[in-house]
Amino acid sequence: MAALTKVHALKRLVTQNIDGLDGKARNAANVLIHGRLDKVTVLHEQGLDVPLIGAPCEDVAAACDDLNDNERLTTLLLDAFKILKTTLKPEPDVSLKPCVLLFDEYYTDLYRMSEAEDWIHDAQHVVFMGTSFSVNITSIALHTALSNKAAIAVVDPQPIDLGYERIEYHRMTAADYVSDRSG
Repeated sequence: MAALTKVHALKRLVTQNIDGLDGKARNAANVLIHGRLDKVTVLHEQGLDVPLIGAPCEDVAAACDDLNDNERLTTLLLDAFKILKTTLKPEPDVSLKPCVLLFDEYYTDLYRMSEAEDWIHDAQHVVFMGTSFSVNITSIALHTALSNKAAIAVVDPQPIDLGYERIEYHRMTAADYVSDRSG
């Protein structure tokens, strides 16, 4: 996860988390670059502009008296995600897909990639928190920050040494780092 800061101290967050907790914590300036569990789309060809729809999970939970009843829960989920019980396969342009970036997919504007790239490009200070740098967005952010000569910090109890002299390492948790900065 990379927190990006502009000159006028506006904090922006590009996160790989899909749980939406960053928004619930009142961090309004965030991009959930790998998607969000509370939204779905119609199963579509990647790259098409499709609307986000509220995920039907709460409706399924409300309709199922016993969430341990796997047979009833499976039926409700197949219905909610519009998957035929006979084939158990999603149908393009009919079935619903969680708005989550899958391994065989690439970043698009459905995941707000252009906005994240703009934020990364404009950032004068980039902080990476708790990442192994094995995901593409962290590589993009790191190389953009390096080429733009942004200040770079890595916050992790056991950070990976990236081999660049300009990076400042903080061997601590993200909570400790934030606490140190706000106190």
